[in-house]
Amino acid sequence: MRSSTFAILASAGYARAHTAAWVRGMYCLNGTSPGVDDSNTNTAVNPLWDLPKSQWWMQHDRGCDQFPPADGDSLELPAGGSFTVELAHNRAQTTLSYNGQFASDWPDGQQHPEDWHAEQDSCLEDGALHTYNESTAAGTAFAISYQSDISQVTIENLAVFTVLEHTPWKRLATYQVPADLPACPEGGCYCAWLWVPDGCGEPNMYMQNLRCHVTGSSSTRTVAPAKAPVYCADGQACVTGAKQMIAWNQADGNNVEVPSGASPGYNQKMGWTPGAQNDIFQ
Repeated sequence: MRSSTFAILASAGYARAHTAAWVRGMYCLNGTSPGVDDSNTNTAVNPLWDLPKSQWWMQHDRGCDQFPPADGDSLELPAGGSFTVELAHNRAQTTLSYNGQFASDWPDGQQHPEDWHAEQDSCLEDGALHTYNESTAAGTAFAISYQSDISQVTIENLAVFTVLEHTPWKRLATYQVPADLPACPEGGCYCAWLWVPDGCGEPNMYMQNLRCHVTGSSSTRTVAPAKAPVYCADGQACVTGAKQMIAWNQADGNNVEVPSGASPGYNQKMGWTPGAQNDIFQ
């Protein structure tokens, strides 16, 4: 099994690999073949670029929105606490597959030095991370919508609630949850894992679907309607409060503009500070 799986991983080709947040509660955990539990799937990791909104929204282009998590599987968001996911290029490189035997501290399942970095001005040899080193990793985020029916989720009711700077980098990634995040409706909430790389490869974006629920909350606050973020690294005023995901470099449905040669991202140049976003409430 081990040698045959190594052969499968090798034949997949890392040049085409990207990254997803692997956790029970995600859509497409098993791939998109009905009735098949694919331990070696990478369907959810592929990026979104130059697509109409009808295709990029919720990864409809590959059918991920039609493959929800198993009954009872949901990402737990402890109010005022934190949660951890596995950032990896393939399910086989996580603990959710093959008993974790192909997982390492890194998203590619390999071993690397703690100060892993590219030589000179080239990008990291693992092109799936789209970075030169940890400090230039653009940042990733999670957003939440208080809709149990994903057909009712819109870009305006999907608000970014946590940002993790300098990611994706290592496999385990821990995100902070606002203390005032209220409980979800009975059917749970919809969450999305989000990322826009900054350089090192095609200027694409990521939107990955999850079912989620908030625990330990007694808050009666309401998440405000989300506004489109604004590129503010050039002196413009940053948008404060609840912000939408970044929709960028798509055929339609884009909600941000940036200066020529720049890239938006889930970081301070778009108005996000690291950690829980405690300003998203009405």
